[in-house]
Amino acid sequence: MEPDELRAIMEFLRGRVHLEVGDAADQVTIRFEVPSVEEMAAAGLNAEGSQSVLAAPWWDEMVTDVVETPEMCEPEDTPEQVLEYAKDVVLEYIRKRATL
Repeated sequence: MEPDELRAIMEFLRGRVHLEVGDAADQVTIRFEVPSVEEMAAAGLNAEGSQSVLAAPWWDEMVTDVVETPEMCEPEDTPEQVLEYAKDVVLEYIRKRATL
């Protein structure tokens, strides 16, 4: 897998992180749509690299950290900031742990 292919996978996965704001002003929920290898391949991503990321031993921990991002944020953080923090979790996990 080439660096550009890994960057494409990271951006695809960032796009799977979504914000849900509840009725209460401070109720922010992050949802992560876990893709399949087939979905990633259909999006034009490197299939072997996609499989490698999805099967990584840290994958489940990353998904949990993404979803739990609001718990780590400050009360004054806006929902949009929380969403960006959650998307950054994806980038940091992959940058630090994925191998080319």
